[in-house]
Amino acid sequence: MTNEPKTTQPEIVTEGDPSSGKKYLLPFILVISLFFLWGMAHNLDSILIPHLKKACNLNNRQSTLIDTSVFFAYFLMAIPAGMILKKWGYKATMISGLLAFAFGAFLFVPAANNLSYITFLIALFIIGCGLTMLETSANPYAAVLGDPAKATSRLNLAASFNGLAAMVAPMIGGLFILSGKSHSKEELAAMTEAGRNNYFLEEAASVKTPYISLGIVLLIIAAVFYFIHLPEIKTKSIDGEAKGSFFGALRHKHLKWAVVAQFFYVGAQVCVTSFFIRMAQQGGGFDEKTAASYLAIYGFLFTVGRFAGTAILQFVSSNKLLAIYAVISILLCLVAILGKGSYVVYALGAVGFFMSIMFPTIFALGIDGIGDDTKPGSSWLIMSIVGGAILPFGMGSLIDMYGDNIQIGYSIPLVCFVFVLYFGLRGYKIARK
Repeated sequence: MTNEPKTTQPEIVTEGDPSSGKKYLLPFILVISLFFLWGMAHNLDSILIPHLKKACNLNNRQSTLIDTSVFFAYFLMAIPAGMILKKWGYKATMISGLLAFAFGAFLFVPAANNLSYITFLIALFIIGCGLTMLETSANPYAAVLGDPAKATSRLNLAASFNGLAAMVAPMIGGLFILSGKSHSKEELAAMTEAGRNNYFLEEAASVKTPYISLGIVLLIIAAVFYFIHLPEIKTKSIDGEAKGSFFGALRHKHLKWAVVAQFFYVGAQVCVTSFFIRMAQQGGGFDEKTAASYLAIYGFLFTVGRFAGTAILQFVSSNKLLAIYAVISILLCLVAILGKGSYVVYALGAVGFFMSIMFPTIFALGIDGIGDDTKPGSSWLIMSIVGGAILPFGMGSLIDMYGDNIQIGYSIPLVCFVFVLYFGLRGYKIARK
């Protein structure tokens, strides 16, 4: 899914001297690998959507069920993953997440062999469950592996590997998954039934090698986690009792608006990437493999935007920068909707740069000043990523309604950025008694 940390840092104490970084180096490297791996999973979805649309002969709305499967798993698993973490601990939760991730990846083989879209969706749902466990455990674990004063720096460093995955995944997908072949409805109708089936099976088969390889890597890393000693971490509440109310947290008006803004932001991000390749083909006139290379550039700009945004935030208030970036994103969506030629694709690439700071900025503004409701408030913001399951489905439906017009579909993320803009201008404000 999304590329930013999804949890707030809990109150944690570690055995030994936390400033002694050497014993934490190897565990931290292993945790960083998890950030890269779930980044790969999310960014390969942007390749799978146009690819399985061809292989399984889907319409646009059906193809977006790929996003729905993954992000709905996040929504359903958010609370169970927290319970698993509390009962089993960080190491066991991370290993369980890796095994679920690997199992979902291996399910791509029977899905491709049987050309079964429902099996692909089940596999992606299982992957989403695994990713939820990984993110729920790896984010706070990375935060406590070392000097507490440097926790934010460690999380930013680990999260930067999500950005690296956003560049690498489209390259791998373009090289090993996308064939560059496509046929119109008329051409498919002119084929014999055997010819059509062979074409669909051949397209579906290309996902097997990448996902088998990914599954093997995941099993190897799970084995390393199992056999290596990880520093013991104990969770300790500062006051000895959990405070705050899950539903009561919503009495904070700015938190409610943050949940709304986060829902629409995550939906916008997933919409932009899910139809990026098809937009580059239809609006920009690029072939499939060239479109994948531009998606990799989008990932690069997203990563650069994160670092640039962090620097700019030293001089500009977070709500103002969020509002400015939302306005620019709206204008870039207009270019994508109304423009023609390659600069339509350039506009979408630029959207990646300006979206990069939105998730953490909305998150931070949403939990600002809510005191004992910080933890339940954070849970609401995590669950709001279900926007990535719902809004792309709406975008696909709109595209189908307008005769496969990909450009009109980008009016959905445009509207989403309007909600982000409102939050940056007014919604972020804390209501004073």
